[in-house]
Amino acid sequence: MSCTRRTFFATSGLAVWAQQQPVFRTEVKLVRLLATVKDANGGLVGGLAKEDFRISDNGAPQEVAIFERQTEQPLSVAIMLDISGSTAKDLKYEVESLQRFSKTLFGSGNERDKAALFTFNHDVARRTEFTRRVKRLDDAMKGLKAEAGTSLYDAIVLGAGELGRRDGRRVMIVITDGGDTTSVSSFHAALEGAHRNDTVIYAMVVVPIENDAGRNIGGEHALVQFSNGTGGKVFYPSVGAALDKAFDSILTDLRTQYLLAYYPKDVPLTRNRYHTVKVETKAAGLRVQTRTGYYGDSVP
Repeated sequence: MSCTRRTFFATSGLAVWAQQQPVFRTEVKLVRLLATVKDANGGLVGGLAKEDFRISDNGAPQEVAIFERQTEQPLSVAIMLDISGSTAKDLKYEVESLQRFSKTLFGSGNERDKAALFTFNHDVARRTEFTRRVKRLDDAMKGLKAEAGTSLYDAIVLGAGELGRRDGRRVMIVITDGGDTTSVSSFHAALEGAHRNDTVIYAMVVVPIENDAGRNIGGEHALVQFSNGTGGKVFYPSVGAALDKAFDSILTDLRTQYLLAYYPKDVPLTRNRYHTVKVETKAAGLRVQTRTGYYGDSVP
């Protein structure tokens, strides 16, 4: 990616303009996969062993080098909240659900888990650093005003770059009504940024219009690709109880994840830098939710 975007950082009352570049690691040595396993009814499956998984990279079988069941690696959550003009009607209710989510997030799990709040409209703003202080997150959500366009792709590039600087598991939760209207970054730059920074994306598409004719279907399809490609999931909740339930579902996934990692070996290269990864279990009827690939070496 050759372009930069002016990004507004608003942290601890200090406003700073910066030229933000995504953090891209140029060499892939260890491929990490955060995986959730579900049965045919959608129930979470725990208790699987390293030997129960099969991994292939561009079709070549790989050996699992690192395995953790219900991994206790610290969790970093980048909360990306859409405050463009089209979200005005539902923004108050989205903030209320986010506040409940942050309290639950830190009520259990690893004591090193942290979250940061970002907002985006025509610009992207980091409202807090990564923190465990619920009050700091709550305070940053007060007084937000919905206005202007939507720089969704820029938000994903920035959030993935910030997550890439952190150890452990990296998760991005995007709350939006779908679509991108003002980004400098492209869809492909955002997707590659997420992959290169090992970021799992969960998308909350809060759609105020049920009729397809009034919705940004293209934007919603982009969010599906972001989520499915990185091992996350897309939700289509209304505000209130349905949005709370979607947040609860994400937390359940995060608390029951497996960590699988391997060093690519004897992988056939193509002209495409994107390597396709497939993860299966030996047991029939189980579905593995994980990233579909990564950016690595290609044929010169």
